Amino acid sequence: MSYNVRYFGHPVRGVFSTRRGVRRIAQRIARMDPMPDLVCLQEVETRSLRSRRTVQHDAQATQLDSLLQALDDELAAQGKEERFDAFYFAAHDYKLTSATSFYTTGLAVLAKRGLSVLAHNAERPYDITHRPRLVRLKQTRICAHVAFENRLGDRVEIFNTHLSLPSFWTRDFWTQPFRLGFGDNQLREARELASFISRERQTDHYVVVGDFNSLPGSPVDRFLREEHGLADAFQSVHRADEARARDFPTAGFMNLRMHIDHLYASPSVDWVDLDGTHAFGASGDFDGLSDHVPLIARFRVKSGADRGRDR
Repeated sequence: MSYNVRYFGHPVRGVFSTRRGVRRIAQRIARMDPMPDLVCLQEVETRSLRSRRTVQHDAQATQLDSLLQALDDELAAQGKEERFDAFYFAAHDYKLTSATSFYTTGLAVLAKRGLSVLAHNAERPYDITHRPRLVRLKQTRICAHVAFENRLGDRVEIFNTHLSLPSFWTRDFWTQPFRLGFGDNQLREARELASFISRERQTDHYVVVGDFNSLPGSPVDRFLREEHGLADAFQSVHRADEARARDFPTAGFMNLRMHIDHLYASPSVDWVDLDGTHAFGASGDFDGLSDHVPLIARFRVKSGADRGRDR
């Protein structure tokens, strides 16, 4: 499952984070059947003025701590035994003073207990940001990496990311019909992401997920699929061409509807289905909780003579 949660602030249109936003998303995850083994989140804060409403009592608790506590409570209330461990990957910190942050950005990965963690880069997430010389204040973009092994000995690596929007400071942004995924800065970040994956992965089985701010068929999407050899879950499962994929929105802003979130997999991983995934604006379990909807999928890791097990 990959989900941009918008700092858990969608009930107030992202102005600040709320305990209600955390609780409602925790409720929906806890209701899932089957429960996801891996939950990759984008736009998660640590501690800041904007996020402090998500923390009730402990001033040192983070937004991710609040989500885990709410998720534990919801799972217990439903009599479910599953629990999650979580990893936070800090991306950017907008400070008012040396001790006070206005707001922060980051990624998170939740793993169902029972998965063995082989490695992760939570202490030093990889910076993929393209920083033009003319842009001084640029939000840091990162890639989170966690390697897992299940009880059967299957190893899978997760790369979770959130690419920049296309640069507003270029002529192409204002003249071309499509923008999301067409920015040179975005393609540079995608190339940096691919280079990092090639250097760091330890197995052939890996999944690349997140908010790519890129449409199906954009240069970013085509680079990851055609040059890096990744398979997009939506296009693979639904046998959809790029135009049809663009018609399935994963996010919205005012009246705009966009397919900008993606699940990609390496050639040794097959996508099985997208059960539980619904279009942005359509009726579903996660409708109205963020300006994105989660992508929920099962995949099969190829083993031996092209045999697979669902994960």
